[in-house]
Amino acid sequence: MPIIAPYAQNPLIDGRQSDRAMMVRRGVQRLLTDLRYASLPELALASGRRADIVALTGGGEFWIVEIKTSVQDFRVDRKWPDYRLHCDRLFFATHPGVPIDIFPEDCGLILSDGFGAHLLREAPEHKLAGATRKAMTLKFARAAAGRLLMAEWATGNSFPAEDAE
Repeated sequence: MPIIAPYAQNPLIDGRQSDRAMMVRRGVQRLLTDLRYASLPELALASGRRADIVALTGGGEFWIVEIKTSVQDFRVDRKWPDYRLHCDRLFFATHPGVPIDIFPEDCGLILSDGFGAHLLREAPEHKLAGATRKAMTLKFARAAAGRLLMAEWATGNSFPAEDAE
């Protein structure tokens, strides 16, 4: 048994998000799951930015969902336009305590209560270039595989149970 574990206590939570942001994220992830989309939170992008949630739709589109938990959170953050370079559609997600009229009309809008979420406004499409789509697909796949491995290691198993003899 190692003295130092190579993974955090829960490898799927990095501790930088507030409880309210985690609540919004949980509801959005449930919505995306209901839509049968794959999603990854906190995905680092080629630009050096980190997207709150990146979703891959059944049709191969990439969505980025930027979580905002207050009016102040939205007003001080000016990095979100950069996310358009990495997705086909850009959304904001928030909770009922934030006025929805502060969010730009040229982005989608999702309202989350933590138990689920509702798509209030569809995001306009701006198709990714082929090379960017390929890069995003590889980044998404590698991050998902790495997180799955970390989650497996966190259980204390180094191989799947069905392979054990």
